[in-house]
Amino acid sequence: MTASVRPGAVEVVRAGALTTVQDEGRAGLAHLGVGRAGALDAPAAALANRLVGNPVTAAVLETTVTGCAVRPDRAVRVVVGGAPCRVTVDGRPVAWGAAVHVPAGAVLDAGPAVHGLRSYLAFAGGVAADPVLGSRSADLLSGLGPAPLSAGDVLPLGPPPQAGAPPADAVPWPGAPGGPGNRIGLRTEGPPLERARAGELPSEGMVLGAVQVPPDGRPVVFLNDHPTTGGYPVVGVVPEPALAAAAQAGAGTVVRFVRAGR
Repeated sequence: MTASVRPGAVEVVRAGALTTVQDEGRAGLAHLGVGRAGALDAPAAALANRLVGNPVTAAVLETTVTGCAVRPDRAVRVVVGGAPCRVTVDGRPVAWGAAVHVPAGAVLDAGPAVHGLRSYLAFAGGVAADPVLGSRSADLLSGLGPAPLSAGDVLPLGPPPQAGAPPADAVPWPGAPGGPGNRIGLRTEGPPLERARAGELPSEGMVLGAVQVPPDGRPVVFLNDHPTTGGYPVVGVVPEPALAAAAQAGAGTVVRFVRAGR
C-alpha cells in the first residue's frame, strides 16, 4: 500500500506577459451570452496533459510569448509544450515537450517562445482552480474564471493521477507557425474586402472560428474568448481543428483562407 500524496500547490514566481488557467472551456452556453474560452491551442494542451498522465479535461497554464515561472510546494511531474521554449528547473536545462520531475521548492521556468506564441504547462493532477459554470478556464472578455496570473499568486493542484495507464512517453509535437491577435480574435492585415452594400446589420449569434469583416475590410477570425453576438458581416467559419494554428501565429504569419470541402 503506497502512501497518499497531498494535492499541493504552485506559486507564481514570474507571471509573464499573459498567463491564464485554461481547460477545454465552456461549450454550449452561448445562448446565455457565455463564450467558450478554453485553451487556444487545444491539441497542444491535450498532449501536454497526456504526457503527465492527466485526462484531457485537466486545467493547464497557457502562457503568451514570454512564458512564466512557478514553484511547486511538493514534487510534481510537469510538461511544458505548445510553443517551443527553453525550460529550466532551478537554472538547469530540462526537456521541453516531455515530462520532467520538479522537486518541492524548485523553480520551473518556461522561457520566451522560440516559435509560435503560446506554451502550455501541464502538472500531474492538473490546476485545481475553482470551476465556474463547469470550467476552470479564464475568459478575458467576460471576466469569468480565474484572473490572469500575477507574481505571488498561489494555485492549487489536484491529486496526482492514480496508478493505471502510464503517462505517454515523449512524442512528436506539431511545428508551430512562424497576424497579430489575442484570445478574442486573430486580426489580419492585407488588401481590405469591399462591401457589396452599405448599412448596418442586425446583431446575430457568433460562433468559434467566425470570420467577421469590420468596417476597415480586414477580416478577424474569432477565437475562444470571442463575443457571443456581433453585427458585422461574417464571410465564413474556420473549422475548429484548424484554429490551433491561429493560436500560435505570430505577427507577420501569412494567412490564406481556402474553401473547405463538403
